[in-house]
Amino acid sequence: MTNVDLVKEAYSHFATGNVPAVLVLFDPAIEWHECKGMPFVKDDGIYIGPEAIVTKVFMNLPVFFDGFNIAVNEIFGAEDKVVMTGYYQGTNKATGNSFKANATHVWTIKNGKLAHFFQSVDTATVNS
Repeated sequence: MTNVDLVKEAYSHFATGNVPAVLVLFDPAIEWHECKGMPFVKDDGIYIGPEAIVTKVFMNLPVFFDGFNIAVNEIFGAEDKVVMTGYYQGTNKATGNSFKANATHVWTIKNGKLAHFFQSVDTATVNS
């Protein structure tokens, strides 16, 4: 399996709500960089390990958003880096507004596992 295939598999599992299958793809020491502008980020947005990502990110998505999903436009990569470009979509529960916000993710793969995640998202649109 290529690194691009690995990342595509992760998004496929996330889209169907199969979080345990996503976590299997994570390195035990994965470093996750969530944008500070996301409404649930109260610290520096850097989380280490699958458990921290589940509790600090994944479990907060349905608390703050209805119908949150990632619409993937493309996934491409070179060497140990894979990039996803697309959109976050859903409704912000605090404002009641629907959103479609640009999102880019950069993944680093090590030893066949997702080891590093960097998020760039239009948080102004998400929070409007």
